[in-house]
Amino acid sequence: MRIVLFYSGIESFNYYTDQLVKELIKRQHEIFILDLRNPAAEDPHSYASFEKYIDKPVDLAICYDSFGYKNDALIDLWNEQNTVMINIMVDHPLRFHPTMSRHPNRYVQFCCDRNHVSYVKKYFADEVGYVEFMPHAGSCQEQECVIPFADRKYDILFSGSYYKPQGMLQRINEWYPEGTNMNQFYQYMAGYMIGHSSLTAEQAALDTISSFGMQVSNQMLKTIFRCSEPLDWMVRMYYREKVVQTLADAGLELWLLGRGWENHPAAGYLNVHRIDDRIPFADTLPYIADAKININVMPWFKSGSHERIFNIFLNHSLPLTDYSSWVDENFIAGEEIAFYDLEHLERLPDIAKELLGDEERATAMIQKGYEKTVRNHTWKNRVDQIFEAVERVS
Repeated sequence: MRIVLFYSGIESFNYYTDQLVKELIKRQHEIFILDLRNPAAEDPHSYASFEKYIDKPVDLAICYDSFGYKNDALIDLWNEQNTVMINIMVDHPLRFHPTMSRHPNRYVQFCCDRNHVSYVKKYFADEVGYVEFMPHAGSCQEQECVIPFADRKYDILFSGSYYKPQGMLQRINEWYPEGTNMNQFYQYMAGYMIGHSSLTAEQAALDTISSFGMQVSNQMLKTIFRCSEPLDWMVRMYYREKVVQTLADAGLELWLLGRGWENHPAAGYLNVHRIDDRIPFADTLPYIADAKININVMPWFKSGSHERIFNIFLNHSLPLTDYSSWVDENFIAGEEIAFYDLEHLERLPDIAKELLGDEERATAMIQKGYEKTVRNHTWKNRVDQIFEAVERVS
């Protein structure tokens, strides 16, 4: 097959693209990567190089979060060449109403949460004919070297960014001035999401509509969902803050890798250590491998996966994560993975201390989780699923 993939301004997506390309090249497909950041014409990924590549029809295009067809020219091109467009969403589809409404004719959408699949089928059934659940994939270091559990540098590591949750709500105030009905609606919904951590953003919106006694059309409902994006970001940052604060207050040694942590309330604690502001995605893997426990806070995927869990296992560390029904169904709690409950964060420090103090148990859990992830959650597995979908829509 002749296949096009994409680079964008999101560095982690570019890393994912490179992993897909490695697997596709192994299978002897002809690959071109278009850099949407518009590099110079002599760059091998430039639009000038792309124009030469598309002299022959492209069979398949693969992108993340709709980046491969965000303008009419690309949509028209894929339609003219009868190309199958694979769109892998790693964020909630409520962020992508416009690109779910207009896309190439031969279109396949993957979502990383089963609730996201249900959302698309319920609210965009006429626009998206083929949507399917696809978990994330994990990566390991190219030079894999397992550090003995007792010799690891970091007791507990969290890899990810932090923004003050209050700042996420400023966008609501920009869209709807304080005191207006819709501002009050979203302020209520924000508090409701914080108080009901098991609910999806869309269910929280529906419950808030019911509480306000509102009668809304289907189009208005979609608009309410779409404008809930800041709350989706707010609640995940709220719980990142709470999880880190809980561990910090308990005196556990905690390392934070990612930007924004200097703004966290516990940033000045002696047991809280910042490693770096922001580093390339691939460079986070050695840090993950050198930690006994890696904390995960799901990005409000209540029935989905997250690449952080798979990266932790493939780099021989132990994920300690909040619940997702999909993760709970696919990994055995206490044998392959460790869970904590967002509703009972007071128990989190004791869970972490018990795991840190029982090297034999933690090592056994890591090995079992590693073996399951190698079998089921690598880039090879995801490429297999892509081609199975292509067969069904061909």
